Amino acid sequence: MLPELIDLDTFRDALRNAPGPDEAARQGAAERNGQLTKPPGALGRLEDLAIWYAGWRGDARPRIEAPQVIVFAGNHGVTAQGVSAFPSEVTVQMVMNFEHGGAAINQLAKAAGARMNVHALDLDQPTADFTKAPAMSEDELLAALQTGWNAVDPGADLLVVGEMGIGNTTPAAAIACALFGGDAADWTGRGTGVDDAGLANKTRVVAEGVALHGGSDDGLDILRCLGGREIAAMAGAIAAARLLRIPVILDGFICTAAAACLNRLDPCALDHAVAGHQSAEGAHADMLSRLGKEPLLTLGLRLGEGSGAALAINILKSAVACHSGMATFAEAGVSDG
Repeated sequence: MLPELIDLDTFRDALRNAPGPDEAARQGAAERNGQLTKPPGALGRLEDLAIWYAGWRGDARPRIEAPQVIVFAGNHGVTAQGVSAFPSEVTVQMVMNFEHGGAAINQLAKAAGARMNVHALDLDQPTADFTKAPAMSEDELLAALQTGWNAVDPGADLLVVGEMGIGNTTPAAAIACALFGGDAADWTGRGTGVDDAGLANKTRVVAEGVALHGGSDDGLDILRCLGGREIAAMAGAIAAARLLRIPVILDGFICTAAAACLNRLDPCALDHAVAGHQSAEGAHADMLSRLGKEPLLTLGLRLGEGSGAALAINILKSAVACHSGMATFAEAGVSDG
């Protein structure tokens, strides 16, 4: 059972005291892997993924039968600075598209056999423009974290979180810059496709936000000052999955920025997560590297919505299916040499 999020300190404490993987299950999976009808290491990274998954699920011979995809949507006051090629109204329109099954993530979730949920967070109340004030108050941050925390189905056995929020590559870039340092230009990309002038303006906005709010080393404070409701909700869901021992596949640049805030709170906070893909947003590769996450896919995706992570569900499903479904040498009557 998840604890009730009374305040931000409750969230911090819950994450820091979250259980680790089941070592007996992990060891049992490793031993089984060594007995399967294949040469040692022949399935490459699939073998590591299956053993990792088994440890988190507490089952040496697990199955993936109930993956969940959650898409969170939020609007950003910083779009008043002209950082996006699209207006904020598109966020509401895309939420309707998700709900009617018409978006890419709907198709990818269906193809992966995943249940999909959509949560819109106060779309009529954008966050504050972070070049002028903190994006959220502590109460607003807590409410957004709670939305993500409560959205995770305890019966799920795999989680993908995605987002929709016009302008949200700007707060993601600001979060990355505040967490990892460097210049705003190192972390700021074209997002929805802004031109050179738009990129220069977006970089200026990120630099101003980090200069105003970047003095803290606390992941939640950085998230509050520079983030957005949907980014905070993703962080809440990833943290809840950690407590529930539900493995997570991370999506692109924005999802990884949310996850990085958790990593700053506790270096073990993302042990239950793998990177689904490396997106075409230039700084994503650097962020994944700093978190020690090697992507499963690199396909030039930059859509968001959880799309790259949802696509990777079938890779993890295949890894687990081979591990749990293959015969051992003894079971198959095959000589192991």
